[in-house]
Amino acid sequence: MRLIIMGPPGAGKGTQSSRIAERYDIPAIATGDIFRANVKDGTPLGQEAQRYMDAGDYVPDSVTNAMVRDRLGQDDAVGGFLLDGYPRTVAQVDELDGMLKDPGSELDAVVVLTVDAEELVTRLVKRAEQDARSDDTEDVIRHRQDVYAEQTAPLIDVYAERGILVTVDGMGSVDEVSTRVREALDGVQA
Repeated sequence: MRLIIMGPPGAGKGTQSSRIAERYDIPAIATGDIFRANVKDGTPLGQEAQRYMDAGDYVPDSVTNAMVRDRLGQDDAVGGFLLDGYPRTVAQVDELDGMLKDPGSELDAVVVLTVDAEELVTRLVKRAEQDARSDDTEDVIRHRQDVYAEQTAPLIDVYAERGILVTVDGMGSVDEVSTRVREALDGVQA
């Protein structure tokens, strides 16, 4: 399976990604995790990414595209993958299309988790307290929701027009959402 998981910050993409990746034996490729690892290690990419992340903005396409292209070229991603956090803009959709231009390498589905906006804020504030994440203050969280609505939500229409969009209610327990995702993806495989 070649999948993308989308949804606003705090929708549960990371949690569901690990479960999907395990079920289909594919790597979960989360750009946010890669950026945070670079920040932690103090790499030049991490320092550049930190400025954007602290402001609640996205890391520039040029950096992100190069990183994703390299990752999709690794052996474990040849048979399938799950992208979490990419693409986030229409320009990145075009870039990903170029990466997947070979026959048989097209996307199977794009899973979109939907969650109430105030629930997202509650989840992320709680996560920030638990994980001491500097990129999850309430102001930054609300800004990230605005950025998502402006830049990423339009991708939902792009993938819906292609007939590969799968919308899943992201409210409820982790297991409830996982069941909905599994059922939705089972329909894609059928």
